[in-house]
Amino acid sequence: MNEERQNEEEMESAPITPVYPEQELTQKILAGAFAVHNTLGCGFLEKVYCNALLVELRKMDLRCEQEVPFKVKYKDAIVGDYCSDLIVERRVLVELKACAGLESVHEAQILNYLKASGIQVGLLMNFGKPKLQYRRFVR
Repeated sequence: MNEERQNEEEMESAPITPVYPEQELTQKILAGAFAVHNTLGCGFLEKVYCNALLVELRKMDLRCEQEVPFKVKYKDAIVGDYCSDLIVERRVLVELKACAGLESVHEAQILNYLKASGIQVGLLMNFGKPKLQYRRFVR
């Protein structure tokens, strides 16, 4: 009986191994996004949701940057620029939408942004529906 209790206590105190990269950080970002969506609902422009999410994430003491510029390279030549919606802790790229639904073009966009930025993990979120849509991406 004591052995069972000890095993249960060990299991409860054992750290949980993340299933995917930046799991803890992306969960915090998503918690902030759900708070924003629950408060504002759908129907605003993307910039409104971006600013509101920034407020939520900074309340969590997360370091966030808006519209960080990245150079897009092609065969060692810079061929364009791209600005991210949000970069959180320099580890997660957040791309926000306020549209009727996420499409494959949005997925291609965030995968390209991850490649251009060198960041491994991205969150694509859509505030344009009654229920927040989100997808995680790992490069």
